[in-house]
Amino acid sequence: MVETSEFESICPYNDEEAVAALNKVANHPAVLAISEYLFPDQPVTYLRNALKSVRSIDEFQEVVMNDAVTWCIDHTVHNFSYDGISYIKGIRGKFLAMSNHRDIILDPAITQLVFYRNGIPMTEICVGDNLIKQSKTVEYLLRSNRMIKVIRGISARDLYLSSQMLSRYIRQTITSGKASIWLAQRQGRTKDGIDTTEQGLLKMLDMSGEKSFQENFMELNIVPLSISYEYEPCDIRKAREILISRTRKYVKSHHEDMHSIVMGIRQKKGNVHLNFGLPLTYDEIEVASKCDKNDRYQAIRHAVDKRVIAGYHLWKTNYIAYDLVGGGNKYSDLYGPEDVESFKAYMEHRLDKVEKRLDRDELRNIFLHIYSNPVLSKERLASGEPLRQEQV
Repeated sequence: MVETSEFESICPYNDEEAVAALNKVANHPAVLAISEYLFPDQPVTYLRNALKSVRSIDEFQEVVMNDAVTWCIDHTVHNFSYDGISYIKGIRGKFLAMSNHRDIILDPAITQLVFYRNGIPMTEICVGDNLIKQSKTVEYLLRSNRMIKVIRGISARDLYLSSQMLSRYIRQTITSGKASIWLAQRQGRTKDGIDTTEQGLLKMLDMSGEKSFQENFMELNIVPLSISYEYEPCDIRKAREILISRTRKYVKSHHEDMHSIVMGIRQKKGNVHLNFGLPLTYDEIEVASKCDKNDRYQAIRHAVDKRVIAGYHLWKTNYIAYDLVGGGNKYSDLYGPEDVESFKAYMEHRLDKVEKRLDRDELRNIFLHIYSNPVLSKERLASGEPLRQEQV
């Protein structure tokens, strides 16, 4: 088992700690309003009472979190689907779910709900500590929900030491059979619709390995995940950040992450699909192990990226944006004129939500690329072209 004392600063709460933390959350003034919003058919004190009554993390996730995520799907998603769950069921032992990352909270939350509905133990979740810095209440909630703290914004030396600790924790948690883990394939959400795995992330995972390169990656049981939203969560915020970043360093406002979380939950998302890909194979990792130095990680990264892109479910919004960007009608048989007008109206409505001083043509172009790039990635995968070429 994992010796938790070594990892006390980053590991999730245990049951006793979670119960104490959730009792504190229950007394927060916002809980009654949240309860009324998420559980309108229940008494206004429903969420407060539920938080005070849970006696374990499992119970918290089953009684509170799964109901909350189900509400979000029922009220903001037109149709939710998933496939590939048989790959998860076929894994012997625990695994590392390496996912693309489009929404701060919903990506892992939706994944947990699918696990729960299929009788698969829910995972621990790697989350950047920028979220828990927002407030103590947020930390209580996240660490009670099996959050592993990923420390950011520190010196190079401290980052190295922190990465070593995180790597050891992930490996020991999986190989000991304690829990599986959800991890985004890159730091932070994808802003431009291009999902790529960070090489540094793979190096971090390998830091704790005490065997050969091949054995180190095989024992993690890496399963690529791909989530596809018809309407990208926080799409206009992402476009705005990209545009501003072109001329100066983008600095988030103090509560920006929290605002993005709320927007991601409340925004209408249309159709949503979650794909569980084939776990990385022995042969793929063996081929990677024979490469030189960094090329080994490049090979693993390429294998994950291919699975993520292959798992995309492309929607009308993606095809429309692709044709609008290119000025053609390549995919016009997949949508009608009314779909184009609806998407354009949606886009202009979203553009109206940001400062008028920002260049509308540039902003519109970035917005369209957020939706069109997944189509381009799929095309490149099908044709054998390089996946990592700049696409915006």
